[in-house]
Amino acid sequence: MALGALTALAQTDDPIVMTVNGVDVPRSEFEYSYNKNNTDAVLDRKSLDEYVDLFINYKLKVAAALDERMDTVSSLIKEIEEYRSQQAEQYLIDSTYIEEAARQVYQQTVDRIGDDGLVQPAHILIRLAQDATLDEQARAKERADSIYNALKEGADFADLARRLSEDPGTAQQGGELPWIQKGQTIPAFENAAFALKTGEMSEPVLSAVGYHIIKMNGRKQFEPYEYHRDAIYKFLEQRGINASAKESMGKKLAAQMGGNITPEEALAKAELELDDKYPDFKYLMKEYHDGSLLYEISNREVWNKAAEDEKGLEKYFKKHKKNYKYDEPHYSGIVVNCINKDVLKDVKKSLKKVDQKEWIPTIRAKFNSDTLQVKIIRGPFTPGKNAFADYYGFKNTKEQPEPIKGFPCVAAIGEVQKKMPKTYEDVRGAVTADYQTELEQKWVAELRKRYPFTVYKDVLDTVNKHD
Repeated sequence: MALGALTALAQTDDPIVMTVNGVDVPRSEFEYSYNKNNTDAVLDRKSLDEYVDLFINYKLKVAAALDERMDTVSSLIKEIEEYRSQQAEQYLIDSTYIEEAARQVYQQTVDRIGDDGLVQPAHILIRLAQDATLDEQARAKERADSIYNALKEGADFADLARRLSEDPGTAQQGGELPWIQKGQTIPAFENAAFALKTGEMSEPVLSAVGYHIIKMNGRKQFEPYEYHRDAIYKFLEQRGINASAKESMGKKLAAQMGGNITPEEALAKAELELDDKYPDFKYLMKEYHDGSLLYEISNREVWNKAAEDEKGLEKYFKKHKKNYKYDEPHYSGIVVNCINKDVLKDVKKSLKKVDQKEWIPTIRAKFNSDTLQVKIIRGPFTPGKNAFADYYGFKNTKEQPEPIKGFPCVAAIGEVQKKMPKTYEDVRGAVTADYQTELEQKWVAELRKRYPFTVYKDVLDTVNKHD
């Protein structure tokens, strides 16, 4: 094993770190997986030795899935192909084309804004209709002048805007408008606003919509390209720039390949070469492929198996019952909210001869198939978690809760369990999770016996420690 490791390390810049069921895993693949799953953002970070065991288990499960020929399932093949196509897109677009388009959008914006830059005004508006009478015009002017005089005497602009401005779009923001350029607002307002310096306030200005008192909160020139680059890229992406950039890339590739193939053929050829050209893409695709197989076989061998194995769940619960001892009493059952007393009586009668796990299906079939006669709240409950369970189940409060509108008749059906659940149904979620863990452990142990694997320690010691 040591000799094999030294040989593997000496022969290539990407030596084999382990072999699982006859399949070599190069160091670069292991590093890709290890580094991706051990970033600073990962809460449960693993040491290298811990991760080796997890990675081996992962590869063993994939080997089992391949033995079961899960990679030949048509739906899975289609899903992987679609994912590959989506991820390949970013490698097959002309980034230069997008950059040039982004700079063009930026320059057009700069030209449109001009030397006057951007301003951020606030205003208080007193509306005045264009066909207003002389009396209405006089009253509007008088009101605007009154507000202006109050502001000159020290009144707070934002406060008066919120209370008195008749522009509902800005009043609640203290009259503040967004940053604007010339040409975005009505001329009279715009001319007055751009004439102000930062901090200055205008006298009442008459426009087509009424009187404005304008305060200049800020002025600036348009920021440099780098400041807006991400936003412009997003803007272009929303408008389908990637399709045009891919078409541009196709033309460039076709020319590079001699010009004897179409852009579409050139793109198809380039996509086939992505795995060799971009290691991260290759390992991303392998990760998705193997992860899909892992999901399918784990679902069959562990997750669904545990969830559907009623006898296994019951057996596991009985064997480990002490693990599910309650820290506080639980009310095992349900709360029913019925439309009248007769329905409540029938519900109680119907559930007497039915196993608890069939209570909800029974109610739905018998009482809610045509019209909703019973609303159900599923337990188990702990004290203080549900007012109905506290009152009708635990009976630990004298304050009867207000019933749900239209469902005045309420009852809790079940029993109080003080220290221990009676059946696994009372703690089904926890039992299922623990049973899945047991199945997983047994399955992995069996896979480790079935499939050979070797870890090359000398190569493992070089992970993330090479040039």
